[in-house]
Amino acid sequence: MLEFLFRPSTVAIIGASRDPEKLGYAVLANLKEGGFGGALYPVNPKADEVLGFPAFPSVLDIPDPVDLAVIVIPYRFVPAVLEECGRKGVPAAVVISAGFREAGREGLEREGELVEIAHRYNIRLVGPNCLGVIDTDTPLNATFAAGMPPGGPIAFMSQSGALGTAVLDMAMAGRIGFSRFVSLGNKADVNEVDLLEAWEDDAGVRVILVYVEGLPDGRKFMQVARRVTRKKPVVAVKSGITRAGSRAVSSHTGSLAGSEAAYRAAFRQAGVTWAASMQHLFDYARAFAYQPLLDGDRIAIVTNAGGPGILATDALERAGLRLARLAPATIESLMADLPGAASAANPVDVLGDALSDRYEHALRLVLDDQGVDGCIVIVTPQAMTQIEETAHVVGRIAQASAKPILGCFMGEARIGAGVAILHKYDVPNYSFPERAAAAFAAMVAYREERDRPLHHPTRFAVDEGAVRAVLDKARSEGRVSIGDAEARAILEAYGFPVPASRLAATSEEAVAAAEEMGYPVVLKVASPEILHKTDVGGVKLNLRSPDDVRDAFDLIVYRANRYVPGARIWGCLVQKMVPGGREVLIGMSRDPQFGPLVAFGLGGIYVETLKDVVFRVAPFSREDGAEMIREIRSYPLLEGVRGEPPADHEAMVDALVRVSQLVTDFPEIVELDINPLMVFDEGRGAVALDMRLVLQ
Repeated sequence: MLEFLFRPSTVAIIGASRDPEKLGYAVLANLKEGGFGGALYPVNPKADEVLGFPAFPSVLDIPDPVDLAVIVIPYRFVPAVLEECGRKGVPAAVVISAGFREAGREGLEREGELVEIAHRYNIRLVGPNCLGVIDTDTPLNATFAAGMPPGGPIAFMSQSGALGTAVLDMAMAGRIGFSRFVSLGNKADVNEVDLLEAWEDDAGVRVILVYVEGLPDGRKFMQVARRVTRKKPVVAVKSGITRAGSRAVSSHTGSLAGSEAAYRAAFRQAGVTWAASMQHLFDYARAFAYQPLLDGDRIAIVTNAGGPGILATDALERAGLRLARLAPATIESLMADLPGAASAANPVDVLGDALSDRYEHALRLVLDDQGVDGCIVIVTPQAMTQIEETAHVVGRIAQASAKPILGCFMGEARIGAGVAILHKYDVPNYSFPERAAAAFAAMVAYREERDRPLHHPTRFAVDEGAVRAVLDKARSEGRVSIGDAEARAILEAYGFPVPASRLAATSEEAVAAAEEMGYPVVLKVASPEILHKTDVGGVKLNLRSPDDVRDAFDLIVYRANRYVPGARIWGCLVQKMVPGGREVLIGMSRDPQFGPLVAFGLGGIYVETLKDVVFRVAPFSREDGAEMIREIRSYPLLEGVRGEPPADHEAMVDALVRVSQLVTDFPEIVELDINPLMVFDEGRGAVALDMRLVLQ
């Protein structure tokens, strides 16, 4: 049904106006001047004609079928008009009018009425409160933006109409071309998922750009995007990534898992390229849209200035790319024709007096080298530099090359003509080497993610009934928090090794438990109201005698009652002291868009001080779990330093995927921490020492 949004044969403009100051005039003018080849029907009960087209008092009065209705009237009239579109059999509508969800509660009710009408009549609806829709292939410009953008292989969707106008203005300057453009507005019906599916097999779309403020169904977005990104790049920029991080949470994971962490994890798992800014979004888009994909990460640099060449080298390394090692034969050929002072090693410095022919010779030799996957061409405007001629050389070579070339013509006044020539050849130009390196890095990351085998989430045989009993008991007592004493049963039900433990209501019971399991032991306060036990002095380690246990028990209970008045104190959990290992954290915070967001990082105090944590959306596979462990900055500590043996990698992966299964099986768990998971040396496993969770 989205076919009628982009390739209609007939369009009705409801609210078309003869007043050039009105949006209804701008939309009809754009359709007319943009070259739409179908029939246009202005709808205005107060006019006989608009812009030379006969006008109709209602869409019901139009004698022919209508494929697309563009509605530009005051919000209070929109529901009745959409009802008429339904009765007319119009399959698609764009509601540009504002005054709906964004206007408050009454507006939200009006928007709900639109959705009900659209569903009843099977109308696919874009908006309301949007800029409109553009298809440069049709051509169709059903927006009130200023002019028709140039065509190109990029499809762009935006939740912000105002941002869309700025993007279209940039396109009008000739820097980028669009095949499809959709301003989604309030997304009452058509949303990002619908457009991904519509553009998945669209031959006119080589790369999809997304500006997103929120995803109501984040898991569906991940599912569809994972499929689409196997065919073409999807690059997304997310605004409002810091607000969600300020919400009140009780777990370590929740305090670390803000909106940005959730979106980054979800986009990565879906194969979506993350853009940190609008500049990155379009820097990446130009590379994806107009150049071949990189086959590898080996990049060559051809430059007429040593300083920028060094900057580019640094930028490539920081971006995780490799400086290509040129073959001896390539270096010999370069040395034979370049001046003696030139550099034939990568970066290839053709010197400041290089004319276009020297650039051409060096660039052809470099691209013919089997050890080169792509090239950055740097041009600085020196006295003898042939800027325009060099741009033509780069453009012609790029058009014939199967390897991507990115321009870095640096400067403003003198360099502009060369940049314009590069654009004509579809060679992206970046003002500084760092931006070109980032674009190449995005291409490499996309290719690696696209080619990565799909792995299915791992599942274990577990005792779900035991977990259900613990959760139901907490609910029956009016509690949403579950501390370490109760959580032990959950851990055991899902196959986690746990140390010997016993709940003691009195100091004498604690001593008896310690005597039975053997010293040394640990005592922890047991209370459903105290999740962070160390904050109230509720943990005592390495207790080696009955007197130690009695004193620790009395002190812990005293501190708990003092610092948390009114808390239910069940006593203390007596736990067998385990040998030393490396402490890691595994946690979960349930994100409103994507669901369970599982975290991994160093445990204990390190998680709070270093904040060295990585995330994945559950459920995920063992391969995903292994990647999480390798991604933290402090991974070398787990690998072993200064002769230490490595920590048990498989035990950590096993724990991660078991947590992934647990929080997927029980969606009422909204926060969870296992901190610490004590990980022993390789082959010796791991033990979950402390767990807390919060229910919805």
